[in-house]
Amino acid sequence: MNPYPAMLVPPAIRTIDPYMPSKPDRHLMAAYGIDTLYRLNNNENPLGPPPGAAAAISGLRPERMAIYPSGDAYDLRGHIAKFLDVSPDQVVCGNGANEIIQFVISAYCGPGDNIVTGDKTFAVYEWVAEFSGVEARLTPMKDHGFDPDAMLAFMDGRTKILFVCNPNNPTGTYWNGQTLEAFLRAVDGRAMVVVDEAYCEFVDRPDFPDAATLLDRYPNLLVFRTFSKVYGLAGLRIGYLVGHRDAVYDVCRTRIVYSINAAAQAAAMAALGDTDHIHRTREMVADAKCYLTGALKGLGLPVIAGEGNYVIGGLPFNDQLAYRRLIRRGYMVRTMTSFRFPNHIRITLRRRPVMEGFVAALAAVLEKIT
Repeated sequence: MNPYPAMLVPPAIRTIDPYMPSKPDRHLMAAYGIDTLYRLNNNENPLGPPPGAAAAISGLRPERMAIYPSGDAYDLRGHIAKFLDVSPDQVVCGNGANEIIQFVISAYCGPGDNIVTGDKTFAVYEWVAEFSGVEARLTPMKDHGFDPDAMLAFMDGRTKILFVCNPNNPTGTYWNGQTLEAFLRAVDGRAMVVVDEAYCEFVDRPDFPDAATLLDRYPNLLVFRTFSKVYGLAGLRIGYLVGHRDAVYDVCRTRIVYSINAAAQAAAMAALGDTDHIHRTREMVADAKCYLTGALKGLGLPVIAGEGNYVIGGLPFNDQLAYRRLIRRGYMVRTMTSFRFPNHIRITLRRRPVMEGFVAALAAVLEKIT
């Protein structure tokens, strides 16, 4: 047998470590000898999808599964367009935000180009750029948030995209409307500005901007949103982009058609704009955040708790060690070294009893280690 032709792999790919997802719950539970496992690592909504979305999924007829879904999510794009008061031609749907990030980088970036984003934010911007052979320039954060001046300073003639996660995952900081518009004016059309609003529905602040309302004034603006978080459809993998018609046309050049399955399209249409579900989720998150931040501080731990359905806690020891000790007690958290927050963990907010159990487990781990 001939050896594997490793020389065919581009140099940019060889330097990347593959992302290794956690094993399915049943395997983890068997491995750690536990009967219950609470997933506090992926910012999923424990309330699940809205009732309308659940009914849409249940109502899918098996024989329809033999038919390809709409290749461009035609009806869903119409629903989103009506919800945002834009044209359907301004909307692109994808198999989760990760796929849409790939569409955008593929549409605008070539060899020698770069993107600019923060050094402590959603890592997929950086990952997709790097495995596409595009330089990712990472600016230091300021007060755990994106620094607009630093991002502008990192720009050059080969900068094609600036990614801003608003509110930021994992810190929960956000740019208000004044900061966002000042940044867009300063960029002045020299690069595309992506505002990732994956967690926007969790924010209830009067100064938080709806970036989609700025599209008419800034044709270089693209806005990402997802059904994975507040709408509880993470398992169906569906997100969308909204932008100026010309920008969307260019992104569609790199779009993969038929990547969104029929169940995802039906559920997303039923979920969109369910204000009761959003309200219930916000109430659950607010109660859990209030309790957990106080409990972590009571344990003597530093806390970063902004907007979004998550909280970061600092630890006096390694976050990987914390992960192993906590999962043995039935709680899986997100280690933060990969986010450039060593010795920190991110905890997805859930109902109060789960948070109380987690705090008890963490207190036991702290006592045992320290």
